[in-house]
Amino acid sequence: MSDIPRRAVTRTAKLAALPLGFAGRAALGLGKRVTGLAGEVISSEVQQRTAEHLFSVLGQLKGGAMKFGQALSVFEAALPEDLAGPYREALTKLQDAAPPLPVASVHKVLKEQLGDGWRERFAEFDDSPAAAASIGQVHRAVWEDGREVAVKVQYPGAGKALLTDLNQLARLAGMMTVLQPGLDIKPLLSELKERISEELDYELEATAQAAFAAAYADDPEIFIPAVVASAPMVLVTEWTEGTPVSAVISKGSQEERDEAGRKLALMHFSAPARAGLLHADPHPGNFRILPDGRLGVLDFGAVARLPEGHPEPVGRLVRLALAGDAEAVLDGLRGEGFVKPDVKVDAQAVLDYLLPILEPIAGERFRFSRAWLRGEATRLANPKSPAYTLGRNLNLPPSYLLVHRVTLGSIGVLCQLEAEGRWRAILEEWLPGFASEEGEREAPAP
Repeated sequence: MSDIPRRAVTRTAKLAALPLGFAGRAALGLGKRVTGLAGEVISSEVQQRTAEHLFSVLGQLKGGAMKFGQALSVFEAALPEDLAGPYREALTKLQDAAPPLPVASVHKVLKEQLGDGWRERFAEFDDSPAAAASIGQVHRAVWEDGREVAVKVQYPGAGKALLTDLNQLARLAGMMTVLQPGLDIKPLLSELKERISEELDYELEATAQAAFAAAYADDPEIFIPAVVASAPMVLVTEWTEGTPVSAVISKGSQEERDEAGRKLALMHFSAPARAGLLHADPHPGNFRILPDGRLGVLDFGAVARLPEGHPEPVGRLVRLALAGDAEAVLDGLRGEGFVKPDVKVDAQAVLDYLLPILEPIAGERFRFSRAWLRGEATRLANPKSPAYTLGRNLNLPPSYLLVHRVTLGSIGVLCQLEAEGRWRAILEEWLPGFASEEGEREAPAP
């Protein structure tokens, strides 16, 4: 494979094979049509083969197909335990690896982007990729001044591939419904499409990363690698050595997982106040625990621009909900567009819908877990649940879509870590409107 398969008919056929292949394996293995909940009808062999097929197709296509798989991987903690194993293994692979580009293709991009003398800018350059992700792969190198650097090279054809994939991935809806009834991938795909142009522009990513690096310069807990050089399809940054958070999830001690979770939450809530930006790609492959204990943060292609910080109504409404003020919460939700003017809902029912979601910050300490997330997913997605019925009457305003997705993704990672911590204290310090009026702290200016 010389680069991303670009022809729409080719990519569409591969993506279409996912749900078709799943149905065929289920029919062959069980001798009957798949019906009901996935856990009741899918054999472990079918699960394993479907997981392997999912990784193979999404990984080989790269582009939007792989980006969708990476976004989906942070939610594997919500899958029923009897399904989570094979899908966890296959989807987690998408966070760090994909079939690499041939060396000739890499060199061609570097020449086009950095000029004919691109090799002279590096003291050393490793042709074997250190990591391969959705729209680019990373090579380790030494810059001309002796610094160890990471060189991200965009796949040729990535833009066209992204558009093709995200127009076709709705074909997965049926398969994902079998895995988790009520899971709707369409809003995720719509939001991903809106970010395509930004993520394809590595110079724009360089600007965002430089802003983060300046905001967290000399921070004792969070490290952002400096930008060394950039071009539209090549980004050179300082190399970040450390243990991937994915490895902490699988092998770390409880103390290590708790500490990783705390730093991830701190990054999530402090960044809008400090940098005016929110890191919007919270999967474990984008984070490292450095040898000195700091959290290294990578990949700033997807960011939310929040120059005023986290939206104040979010913190205020969460505080009012925890205080039990149902009418004030409903009024605030209407004011922000979460409840449309013509929709009639009971204020106490809305509060009852929200409070279980807010359990992690209701007390001083809370331990995130896969079991808790599965319970919430079941409560919100089960058509027989009152929460499901009420949820269909709620609206997600476009201005909140990205913040909402990133927060859910971060919660997914905390549940993968099974991290315990004082999450309420982090919100009291960094989420505008959450602290009581008497004790509310003014966040530092960006």
